[in-house]
Parts: sequence; structure tokens; C-alpha cells
Amino acid sequence: MIARLSSIAFNTYREAVRERVLYNLIAFALLLIGSSLLFGRISIGVEKVILINLGLTAISVFGVIIAVFIGIGLVSKDIDRRTLYTVLARPVRRWEVIVGKFLGLAGTLAINTLFMSIGLFTALLVLTRRFVHADLAIVAAIWMVLLQLFIIVAFSLLFSTFSTPILSAIFSFVIFIMGNFNDDLWAYAQGVEGAERFALRVAGVVLPNLSQMNVASRAAHGAAISANTVALATGYTAAYVAALLTLATFIFQRRSLK
Repeated sequence: MIARLSSIAFNTYREAVRERVLYNLIAFALLLIGSSLLFGRISIGVEKVILINLGLTAISVFGVIIAVFIGIGLVSKDIDRRTLYTVLARPVRRWEVIVGKFLGLAGTLAINTLFMSIGLFTALLVLTRRFVHADLAIVAAIWMVLLQLFIIVAFSLLFSTFSTPILSAIFSFVIFIMGNFNDDLWAYAQGVEGAERFALRVAGVVLPNLSQMNVASRAAHGAAISANTVALATGYTAAYVAALLTLATFIFQRRSLK
């Protein structure tokens, strides 16, 4: 089982890195991070805040774009090319295909995030000439961004099992946007009554709470991000991703590939 999962994950990673759009997005993100040095010098005294905020935002936005536009084709492309038939003709279970593809794209995102993070810390070193202990919050913030990307990858993979690539992309972006406003959804639910309040609360539970993982502003201002916060977010992401992959497997098991 481990060998089959590793093989599927590696092939997914290898296919993902062949996408030219991947390198274009990474290059653009690094360029944006570098240009923040210029933006920062326009505003005296807030250079570091602007650099960190813009850098983390670039990692998040471009990471989501990569997750969605590669994730939505993980299943549909293999069906269109009929390569999935070859894989399933071997002793490979459908759940292994789903999990393997998720691991492959998650690994791709982790490596891309690492490169963009190196770009951010390089720009930070150029600006400040040194690192301080408070900069550890940036590492925690980057990990939180990566957790968000893992959830979006799982959603993209889920949607790709039953929908078209275009609709899957739309659904995934909507989930990302609504997930980042989850706290606002709960706050709004407190001001209404009846069925509307119930519906908003259900939506708040079902949608991923990505807003709790958005700590870029705290990191930019040097506020500490506790290990407990990171651990809770990691556990939440693991459980949420597991639920999404289980649902994706359930749908994929019942999909006719003829």
C-alpha cells in the first residue's frame, strides 16, 4: 500500500512540476515579494510590516491559484487521457488514487511554498540586515498558509471527482473566500433569528474556518503565535482534510469510468 501511494504521489508531483504556469506563478510571487522592498521605502517606518504582509499574501494567493488550477485536473485529466484506466487495471484501489494524488500535490505546494518563503526571508534580510526572535512568527504564519492550501487542495480534488474543471475552480475559489470570512459569518449569525440564523450556523460549521489561520497581520507586527494555536490549526486541518478525502473517495468509488 505504501509503495502504491508513494508511486501515485510521485507521479502526481512529477506531472505538476511540468506545468509551465507553476513556474510563472512562483516567479511572479517572488517578484512581488521583492518589489515590496520598494513599496516599503515609500512609507517610512513601516517597511518591515509592508514586506511581511505583502510576502505572506503573495504566498497565500499564488499558492491557492496553484492548488486550484492543478488540483481540479488531477482526476479529470487522467480520465480524459485514459491513463486512469491503466492505473486501475493494476492492483490499485480508488481510495489510493485519491490519497496519492492529494499527497503528490500537497508535496508540490510545500516545495513551492518553501521557495517563496526563501524569497520572503531573503527580502527581509536585505531590508533589516538581521533576523530577530519575533521573526519566528513568520514561520508559523507560513505554516498556517500551507494548512489553508492543504484544505483547498482537498476541496479541489473532491470537486474534480464529480464536476467539470471550470465549475471545480469556481467552487474552490468560493470556498477559499468564504472560509476566510467564516468568523464574520458567525458574527453575523448572532444578529439574526430563526431559520436564517440556523442556516448561517450550519454554513459556519461546514465551511472551513480559514480565518483562524490567517495570522499574517499578527506576524507582520511581531506578535507571537503560540504553539497551541499552531497545533490546534494543524489538528483541525488534518481532520478536515481526512473528511474531504473520505467524501471524495466515496464519490469516486461510485463514479462510472466507462
